[in-house]
Amino acid sequence: MTSADFGFDSLSLEWLRAKPGAKWQRHGVPFAAWVADMDFPPPPCVGEALRAVLDGGDLGYPDWKHVTGGSPASVAFAERCAARYGWTLDPGHLRELNDVVQGIQMVLHLCTQPGDGVVVHTPAYPPFLHSVEDNGRRVVRVPARADAASPSGWQFDHDELDRRLAAEPAKVLLLCHPHNPTGHVFSDVELQELAAIAERHDLLVISDEIHADLTYAPLTHRPMALFAPERTVTIHAASKAFNLAGLRYAVMHVAPAGVRAALASVPDHLFGAANVMGATAAEAAWRHGDEWLAAVLAHLDGQRQFVADLLAMYLPDVVYTPPQATYLAWLGCRALGLGDDPSAAFAANGVRLSEGPNFGPEGHGFARLNFATSTEVLRQTVRAMAGEALPG
Repeated sequence: MTSADFGFDSLSLEWLRAKPGAKWQRHGVPFAAWVADMDFPPPPCVGEALRAVLDGGDLGYPDWKHVTGGSPASVAFAERCAARYGWTLDPGHLRELNDVVQGIQMVLHLCTQPGDGVVVHTPAYPPFLHSVEDNGRRVVRVPARADAASPSGWQFDHDELDRRLAAEPAKVLLLCHPHNPTGHVFSDVELQELAAIAERHDLLVISDEIHADLTYAPLTHRPMALFAPERTVTIHAASKAFNLAGLRYAVMHVAPAGVRAALASVPDHLFGAANVMGATAAEAAWRHGDEWLAAVLAHLDGQRQFVADLLAMYLPDVVYTPPQATYLAWLGCRALGLGDDPSAAFAANGVRLSEGPNFGPEGHGFARLNFATSTEVLRQTVRAMAGEALPG
C-alpha cells in the first residue's frame, strides 16, 4: 500500500486544529510543527488491537508473568530486533517502561553519582540534558560540527572525545541513535569508535534508539548493542515510528549484569508498570504495522526533500541538510539575524517550532521543524514562517 492509501496527504487544517493533544493545542498558533508527534492517525492495526481489548471486556491486571519470554509486546520486540536489525537479544533481560526518558533516568539514578560525567552528543534532545543536569550529573559534550562533506551535514569528533576522557573521566555514554535533532545516523565506523572509547574509559552505554525505524534508505539502523554488547542498555519504543506517544510504553534491554542487579535492588512497584493498552498497541505495531511504516517512510522521505525546496523558495538563507533519519528538520537560522531563538520570530508569524536553545548552546540560532504532516500543510507552514499571509 502507498501513502495515498493511508491518507497521509489528505489532512485538513480544520481536523488538525481540532485535535486535543499538546501539539496543536498548547501554543495557540495556526501552524504546529514542534513536538515529535506526527499529524497522521496511527496504523489501522493499532486501532483494531485496542478495540479488540475493549470488546473483550477485560481491563484488569494482565497475567504477563506466565507468557513465555515476557509480555506479548516484549516478545514481539525481541523477534523484531532479530529479523529487522540482526540483533539477537536475551528476552530475559528486557524490562518494560512508561517511556524512554524514564529508563534513562532510572539507570542514571542507580548507576551514577552526583558529579559523574555523562557523554552526550550535542545539540541534544532536551530531556537528555535535563536528565543529566537535574540529577546533579555533569554533561560532557561532543559538539556537532557542520560538515558539507558529510551526508548528514554533521560530524562528531570522537578523537577529541577520547583525549578529553583521558583527562576528565566520565561514567556513561548517553547515545541518541539516530540523533535528535540533526537526524544523523551513526555509521558502523562511528559506532566502532564509540564502542572502543567506551571500553578504554569503562563507560556504561545507554542507547536511545526510539527513531531507529525512521531511518531512510539506503541506510539501515545498526543497534549499538551489536558493537558493545556487554556494556549497552538499549531503550526502544514504537511511539515515534508509529505515532503512539500518548500510550506510554517503552522497552529496555539491560545487558550489563551490574545494571540488572541495581534494578533488582529497587523495591517492586517503585517505577510503575506497563499499561495494558500501551503494550497492546506496541505489539500490534511491531507485528503488523510494517506496511504502514513503509508507506509513512516513503511519504516522509518526500517531505524531507520538500522542506529543502520550500526553504529555497521562501527562506533561502536558512541552512538545512535533509536528515538521514527522523521527521525532524534542524534549521540553521543564524543568517536571518533573529537572535539565539529564531523560533520566537516564527511564532510571531503563526508557526510553532521547537526552540533551538533548549537543545543546548549548540542550538543557539537554530530551530527544529517537524515535517510529519501533509504536503499542503507543510507548504503553508513554511510560507507562514516566511511571513506570508495565509487564509484560515
